[in-house]
Amino acid sequence: MSVNSQKIFHMLSCSTWSEYTVVNSNYVVKFDPRLQLEHASLLSCGYTTGFGGSWKEAKIEKGSSVAVFGLGAVGLGAVEGARIMGASKIIGVDLNEWKKEKGVVFGMTDFINPAKSDKPLIDLIKEITAGMGVDYCFECTGSPPLLNQAIESSKIGKGVTILIGTTLQTSNTINPFELLFGRTIKGSAFGGIKTQSDFPVIIEKTINKELKLDALVTHEVQLDDINRALNEITKQPNCLKVIIQMSKGV
Repeated sequence: MSVNSQKIFHMLSCSTWSEYTVVNSNYVVKFDPRLQLEHASLLSCGYTTGFGGSWKEAKIEKGSSVAVFGLGAVGLGAVEGARIMGASKIIGVDLNEWKKEKGVVFGMTDFINPAKSDKPLIDLIKEITAGMGVDYCFECTGSPPLLNQAIESSKIGKGVTILIGTTLQTSNTINPFELLFGRTIKGSAFGGIKTQSDFPVIIEKTINKELKLDALVTHEVQLDDINRALNEITKQPNCLKVIIQMSKGV
């Protein structure tokens, strides 16, 4: 995409910083006016991708065990989706201890910080699951080395690994031996969410306070302070989502 021969830099063709945007009607959803604008701004790629991964892609069964690698907005969405679906054990994995508190809010039952143990991550997960591994593992970090660990953390014969995290690396080596034991791996685009049919359901759950979206917001700034938000706040370890108020009182 370019204008006057100059390349336009944008993320996934969204161009959400533009003043005007032309959008295909299939991707436009009129939301309930009861929905707060702050919450509406969070129901995009990020939290919803993780939530959909648990709800639509994995279709987690009640009583299942789940592990989520990476507790950013995507990972916390996967945690909450697992909780909504009735998972009995939800293990969050992150190097940031601050994420433990957030994970509990969204439904996490166990937390692992791999940096605090000499044991391999796979062993730590199996210790929590009586040596079995989990039914579903969500890789939300985009770190290539973690993909094989996610696969091996799932149960032999039935474990499913959902790949959600993205990376600029275009190739990765997967250990096929682990897949021969009946494990499977599945990719996920926007958590399998369908704009017209699924968004109204998520919006209704948000209005009914079934989803903990308020806990995602860690900072709020005015538009005039956007540079500070990008340069300072988003680099802090306790930053999840930043609400940008376009003008005071909005």
